[in-house]
Amino acid sequence: MAKIRNVVIVGGGTAGWMAAASLARYSESQPLKITLIESADIPTVGVGEATVPNIVEYNRQLGLDEIELIKATKATFKLGIRFIDWSKEGESFFHPFADYGVDFQNVGFHHYIRRLQQEGVDVAINDFCFAEALANKGLFAQPATPPVSPVADYAYAYHFDAALYARFLRDFSVQKGVSHISGHVAKVNLDGRKHIADVQLKSGEIIAGDLFIDCTGFDGLLIEQALQTGYEDWSQWLWCDTAVAVQSASTEPPLPFTRSIAREAGWQWEIPLQHRTGNGYIFSSKYIQADEATEKLLSTLKNEPLTAPRTLQFLPGRRKKIWNKNCFALGLASGFLEPLESTSISLIQTAIAKLLTFFPDMTFNQHDIDEVNRLHNEEVERIRDFLILHYVLNQREQGEFWHDYRHLAMPESLQHKVEVFKSRGHLVQYAHESFNASSWLAMYNGFYIRAARYDHRADVPSQQTLLAHMARIQQFIAQLSDGALSHQNFIKKHCQSGG
Repeated sequence: MAKIRNVVIVGGGTAGWMAAASLARYSESQPLKITLIESADIPTVGVGEATVPNIVEYNRQLGLDEIELIKATKATFKLGIRFIDWSKEGESFFHPFADYGVDFQNVGFHHYIRRLQQEGVDVAINDFCFAEALANKGLFAQPATPPVSPVADYAYAYHFDAALYARFLRDFSVQKGVSHISGHVAKVNLDGRKHIADVQLKSGEIIAGDLFIDCTGFDGLLIEQALQTGYEDWSQWLWCDTAVAVQSASTEPPLPFTRSIAREAGWQWEIPLQHRTGNGYIFSSKYIQADEATEKLLSTLKNEPLTAPRTLQFLPGRRKKIWNKNCFALGLASGFLEPLESTSISLIQTAIAKLLTFFPDMTFNQHDIDEVNRLHNEEVERIRDFLILHYVLNQREQGEFWHDYRHLAMPESLQHKVEVFKSRGHLVQYAHESFNASSWLAMYNGFYIRAARYDHRADVPSQQTLLAHMARIQQFIAQLSDGALSHQNFIKKHCQSGG
């Protein structure tokens, strides 16, 4: 079979340069000519500054130096997300990148917690998570490999400047031989099979390719405008359709987590970097106007704004196919949910992994393409359900937006998960989940969803034995925390940016 020799990436930004870097690494085993076309006339969105832990492994697989990367992107560390006023006004909870306690006798730790609660013991599962203990105290430590105990097994991600991350990957990719063209695509030409044959630049230059990667953002210049792939609208479940973003000065030490604060018609993010803070208000335009949302965002900033507010509008959903003919869509070109759990960059990463696993030859086998689309669609549906969960479980008293969301008819896949947990505390996990059982548990716990029953195998230890075991876990967490640096001091010691 004739091999793919020429890959053309249209669009830069995070998606484009992640694709270029990954393909450059891949081309070490299969020679490829890789060209990235980036238009100076089209600004990147560039507000996705929080990540999930798989970004750490992605960078390692590329062979990037973590310290250099953190310094170059002015990054901080992320142990999870603090949700403020989401469950009820005046209350908060934490979603950590870690498990709670330690399962034993093949029974989940949370079942033992629920048993004790039903026996009248005042015990909270939050007290048995090392990552949450660090976050509560503003501390950070990188997990040991291997961990000294299952209790100390946790993950971390980054907050970084997305534009600087794209620049870092650009330099890496160009050094690996990727050709970088500055130009604006004016026309996309198809061949007799309705595959993309080439793209014509505004300058008149024609760039031909075998495989095209669409990183052109919401416009979907290749996947949608040229190939008319279609889009699946999920606004019946995900109501937020507009975001206003602004950067502000930082005067306080950065926290090792993202802050997500519920607002009248949506929520506000606060992402601490080494040199500034990223802020945004994402909302439903049905419940609040953009100018009012902008005013509310600016009025809640802790420090002076460094940039003018930017407003972004989007249709929540996904492209019906991420791969159509010889075009593969990444980033916003493939769809957009919302940044609630920082999954945008993760979806770029996992989509690239699928492309490399099923990397085509010139036949573009349709069964391979169908399988990638199936895997991606299932992954995005699982994330969609996780995001919906954040809204439908709220018990807030204020805001028509939140009141209406409580009456939303959930997708059947999500309704089943919630009902099974309410019944017996079982954490349903489908294939291709981006968030593991402990993340779902964090949501149920944070929104006061308590199981009616627990796994009765948890009745085996005596209450005295169980309490002694839990006391040892808490003591171990306290000892580990005492040895950790503050997040700020960890950065200063290991990876402070020079500028």
